[in-house]
Amino acid sequence: MSVNTSNVFGKISISDQAIAKVAKSAALECYGIVDTASRGIGDSLTELLKKQPDGRGVKITTSGDRIFIDIDVIIKYGVSINAVAESLKEGVKYKVEKFTGMIVDTVNVNIIGVKL
Repeated sequence: MSVNTSNVFGKISISDQAIAKVAKSAALECYGIVDTASRGIGDSLTELLKKQPDGRGVKITTSGDRIFIDIDVIIKYGVSINAVAESLKEGVKYKVEKFTGMIVDTVNVNIIGVKL
C-alpha cells in the first residue's frame, strides 16, 4: 500500500517502505533506543526474503490519508522505559508527518528486549 495525495502540481504517492525507513531512522535517533527488531520468526523470515529489509521492526498501515505505525525496539538498560517510549512516539510522529505531509494517527511502541 501507499499514501496518496494530490496538489496543483500533480499526484504524490509515498510507499510504505519509504515511510518505514524514515520511521526507523527517527527511532534510532532517540536516546535509549539500541535498535529495531522483528517480533517473531515469521517476521524475521519475511524480512530476510524481502529485497529491502531496511524497515525491519517497523510496520506501516495506511487508511486514506492516515498513517498507523508499529515499532518494535530494543532499549538500553537503565533508561526510563516510559520516557524513552514517549520520546520515540513524538520523534517518529514529527519526522513522518514532516516527510509525508500526512497525519500520523498512532505510533505504537513495542519493547522487544533490553541490551546491557
